[in-house]
Amino acid sequence: MVVYYQPMVKTKHTPARNLRERPSFLLSQLGFHSDKRFNELLEPIGINARQFGLLRILAHATWQSQQQLSEALRIHRNVMVGMVDELDRRRLVERRRDPADRRAHAVHLTDTARQILPRGESILDACDDELLGSLDAVERKTLVTLLQRVADDAGLIPGVHPGYDAIEPAR
Repeated sequence: MVVYYQPMVKTKHTPARNLRERPSFLLSQLGFHSDKRFNELLEPIGINARQFGLLRILAHATWQSQQQLSEALRIHRNVMVGMVDELDRRRLVERRRDPADRRAHAVHLTDTARQILPRGESILDACDDELLGSLDAVERKTLVTLLQRVADDAGLIPGVHPGYDAIEPAR
């Protein structure tokens, strides 16, 4: 026997208001899906999305200490230390002392990380194509422009995922 739910009174808060009409829900749903899929695609090269993002930032940064990275990315210093420790353990980054300040260490990419990054970029392209396959080039550009405006209005740092500050699970 199939029972259908029918609310007694329909309001804007009942199931009659479909979540597919709610931008916050759709963005959350797509964000979760995209993050999960991107991590699945990165798995064969041995990194996750957070690590890829940090490696990518380091590839385009000038001299950066862990403290400078932490401040620029708004990541708690303890979380940054853990992220850099993991990348260092996997020989994707190395810490080098600052000759002017022996207490400071700059974080540098290794050759291994420089070899992984182009593969990660290709994976990101494939993930974008998979996610946005139903949109033509003009629609994709419009979507990106609108999402950039929303992200800017929310005060998000361009190119930095706000989830970086979450505690990274141990591997």
